[in-house]
This record gives sequence, C-alpha cells and structure tokens, in this order.
Amino acid sequence: MSADLTPVIAAGTRWLLTAFPPAPGAFSQALAEAQARQAVTVAAALRYPTPLDAELLHLLGPGGSAGLDWLTGADHGDDDAETGWRTWVDETVVSWAACLLAAPALAVDAHHLVDRGQAGEATRLTRPGDREHDAAPLLRHPDLLEPVAALHRAQLLDLLANENAALG
Repeated sequence: MSADLTPVIAAGTRWLLTAFPPAPGAFSQALAEAQARQAVTVAAALRYPTPLDAELLHLLGPGGSAGLDWLTGADHGDDDAETGWRTWVDETVVSWAACLLAAPALAVDAHHLVDRGQAGEATRLTRPGDREHDAAPLLRHPDLLEPVAALHRAQLLDLLANENAALG
C-alpha cells in the first residue's frame, strides 16, 4: 500500500473513533483504534489500489467528513485548527470500513483481496474476539454502523464480487 494513503487512513480512523467511541480505559482505546485502523487500511487499499490512484487522491482530495458528520449528527464546533484533519476523511473509505467492522466475514474476503503486502495484519478486524467487542461495542454494532455502511456498501460488494470472479 502506498504511504500516500497515510493521511486518509489516520483521518478515517479518527473519524470512526469519534463517531463510535470505545469503552472507557486505555486498553479499550488501543483495541478500538487497532480495529478501526485495520478496517480503514483495508478499505483504503481497496479504494486506492495503485500509486496512481493515491496520486489522484492527493490531487483531487478525499472530500472531507461533512456528509458523514451530517449523517451521524456530529457537532465538532467551529475551531478549524481542531477540525482540520476532517478534510482528509474519505466518505467511501469510511463507509467501506464500517461494512468491514460490521461483518467480519466480509472483512476476511476484503483482506484476502488486498493481502498482497498492502494491508498488513488485520486479525483484530477479521477475527474479533470478546476483547475486541468489549473494547469497541459501538464500533462493532451493525445497527449503529448501518447508516454509514449503507452509503457505499453496494459499490464494495460489487468490487469484491468482480475481483473475486477475476481471480477465480
């Protein structure tokens, strides 16, 4: 995966953790962040699979979090210095990450597709245990994630079906 996706991955991870906060405690925060980062990393690798895609992302910009914020009712104030990271949020990547967090079986398929050294380790995403669910109950709750996941789920499912058909 291109290092050029780092700002999108960081912003998408932060957005998910802001919208769906982890359980209290440092351990829960770390586990929730690991899950969100793995989901966003896999989603970003699917969305921007080549260095050219990453370059186009930087040229055109990811779009920001305004639509997601409106959808979830997020109020982040007027301090541009505090909310500047939101400009790096990619709605499609976050939506796909929400799909992956809500459905570990789908996450396994997605990870296999991009697991050519692009996405790295994704065990917390693909095989969540009780600790992962306890640390991130909101981030793993399919009903809570549904409005965000539904935004671009069809596109993700089409991509996975087409890529798997091409490989098979």
